[in-house]
Amino acid sequence: MQALIEAKLPARISAVISNRPSAPGLEIAKTHGIETGVVDRRSYPDREAFDTALARTIDAYEPDLIALAGFMHILEDGFVKRYQGRLMNVHPSLLPAFPGLNSHRQALKEGVKIHGCTVHFVTPQTDRGPIVLQAAVPVLPCDTEETLAARVLQQEHRIYPEAVRWFMEGRLKLSDNGVDVSHVADPAVSGSVLYSPGL
Repeated sequence: MQALIEAKLPARISAVISNRPSAPGLEIAKTHGIETGVVDRRSYPDREAFDTALARTIDAYEPDLIALAGFMHILEDGFVKRYQGRLMNVHPSLLPAFPGLNSHRQALKEGVKIHGCTVHFVTPQTDRGPIVLQAAVPVLPCDTEETLAARVLQQEHRIYPEAVRWFMEGRLKLSDNGVDVSHVADPAVSGSVLYSPGL
């Protein structure tokens, strides 16, 4: 979330909304003069009631895009479909590999040599939505979950703002094969980290 704020995107951040009253992101948002809100999951009897309240809070701001950041809550199908094509998330793996929790642990356990992160549109099937942008990093022999997570997080902070920028500039188009991105750079000139599409 902080990376999105600091990226100075061509958009106004309407609000930061959390399901946890103590989330550090709320204070960060306030220091940047961004309105905040809390929809506490514990205040609702079930997921459906929570999602209804969350949607009501979001809709008050009439956003063009909802960017999830550190939001560890499975959303009901109805909520996801309500914002189809404008609900975005970043996941710490090269989806469709290692969906769900503990992706770095999964990557180390499987012995993969390349790991990374993915920005995707959210769909009812968890971590299976159309892929916007990915970044890959090497898995080193000495890596732990913590060191690998830190390397991947650096790339999350780079590609998530870029994917949001592309959305705001109208450069993303959902298609049968995923997401088409117009006017991207040649990945061969993007440096030592592989980005697809190129930045």
